Amino acid sequence: MTKEKQKYFLPDLIYDFAESIEVEGGRSTRTAENYTHYMQRFNDFVGHITVDEITTETIRKYRLWLNRYENANGEKLGVMTQSYHLIALRGFLQYLSKRDITSLPPNKIELPKTHRKQVTFLHVDEIERLISEIKTDDDAGLRDRAIIELLFSSGLRVSELVGLDRDHVNTKRREFMVRGKGQKDRPVFISEAAAEHVENYLAVRTDSLVPLFISYSRNVQATSTDGDFRRITPRSVQRMVSKYAKLAGITKHVSPHTMRHSFATDLLMNGADIRSVQNMLGHSDISTTQVYTHVTDEHLKEVHDKFHSR
Repeated sequence: MTKEKQKYFLPDLIYDFAESIEVEGGRSTRTAENYTHYMQRFNDFVGHITVDEITTETIRKYRLWLNRYENANGEKLGVMTQSYHLIALRGFLQYLSKRDITSLPPNKIELPKTHRKQVTFLHVDEIERLISEIKTDDDAGLRDRAIIELLFSSGLRVSELVGLDRDHVNTKRREFMVRGKGQKDRPVFISEAAAEHVENYLAVRTDSLVPLFISYSRNVQATSTDGDFRRITPRSVQRMVSKYAKLAGITKHVSPHTMRHSFATDLLMNGADIRSVQNMLGHSDISTTQVYTHVTDEHLKEVHDKFHSR
């Protein structure tokens, strides 16, 4: 008698897959949660099937379903969001392959072509205009100046910036380590001006709270004096950056990520090589960094026109 082949049902493996992403893949809990969400949506589509029943026809129908999907508010899924669903599914099939569980080969899933959004960045003169609008006659103003200087000087993500504690930043050496996406550590370097404004802000702090940047909202202060509760939030930084950009008369949409784009663009325009910029931004794939070359191409044209026109 031949031994009956073990059946592996899709829903039984989704959480094992999510755990493998976090434990073996070293990805964040948030990433594992997102992948679980995408795979549960795939499970809702195909029903209670075994993984060896997934075929190219299943994928074709699923892609069509994603493209036509609408939520309760009549909103459709964007092309990038559809891609995330397929990336998660391809990762799941890779997970099955590593465990020698029969299913569709991962390379059978092709991702839709996507067009990256145009990178928005500020020129140095715009950064200076924005900074000039910050009044540093109180603690909140000194904090805001330190945040803007640090964002432009370091290229930090807003999530990385708000997660900084006082003892993380060495203003004397002007360098420190930060843990970014995928729990990867990278060195961060800051300018003398950024270091000076961080020191100016810390000099007026009379509290002993751990976070580097804290909220001065009355609601927060009235509720708790706990360090983590007082830590400034990404949303607060977004509102703050947008406020000063508007005061400076900058009409383009400006966010903390715009400062990160400005950091990368400024480096490339001044001759930095793309590999170094990739490392300073903490990009795992250089193709992510190459989006900035489209911006600096325009700069090269300006250089050509200035120095090689007849």
